Amino acid sequence: MERILIFDFDGVLADSLAPMLSYAGQVCQEMGYPCTPTQKDLEILNKMEFSEYGRQLGIPEEKIETFVTRNFELFSSREEPLAIKPGIESVIRELSQIAILAVITGNSCKVVGKFLDTYGLKDDFQTILCAEDDGSRVEKILKVISLSSGTKGEVYMIGDAVSDIRAAREARINSIAIAWGHQSKEKLTTENPNFLVDQPEDLLTLFSA
Repeated sequence: MERILIFDFDGVLADSLAPMLSYAGQVCQEMGYPCTPTQKDLEILNKMEFSEYGRQLGIPEEKIETFVTRNFELFSSREEPLAIKPGIESVIRELSQIAILAVITGNSCKVVGKFLDTYGLKDDFQTILCAEDDGSRVEKILKVISLSSGTKGEVYMIGDAVSDIRAAREARINSIAIAWGHQSKEKLTTENPNFLVDQPEDLLTLFSA
């Protein structure tokens, strides 16, 4: 059976750190809770979700949904696509020749679609599950597996957050932590991923056999 590689989006494929910090700061200001988000606010998260991000920035629980919705609006209204992580484009093209690729993300389908269209990568991914799709990250992993007719022993979750590693473990698949995303290599290591890679090209080395 062909192996399945499931990619997180923000921080792994897309270089979304700057807008993620900027938009959150803008929303906090609009809501009357001014702050200056930094990468440390993302580093500390145990779940890489906009709701948890808002809580970390001091948004009251009753206003979290507004924070999440407004951030989605700002991402979706961008005229330009998010920047692509250096080196990942060619890696995706090569991996799509030897594996089934999928995306699971907490960002919107519009943002992901524009990104993949811009860089000519849409046809390289068989399944794309976004914020609008129902289910937890674990449930979405299992959905990708069912749609791909793969076996769990051949499935890998590639992410930049401890929550990706935990979701992979709960779904009983392999985890690959990447060191170029929103959470540090040191934090990812504490969660004991199956593999940890420093740069996109390392994924090709990992699956070259």
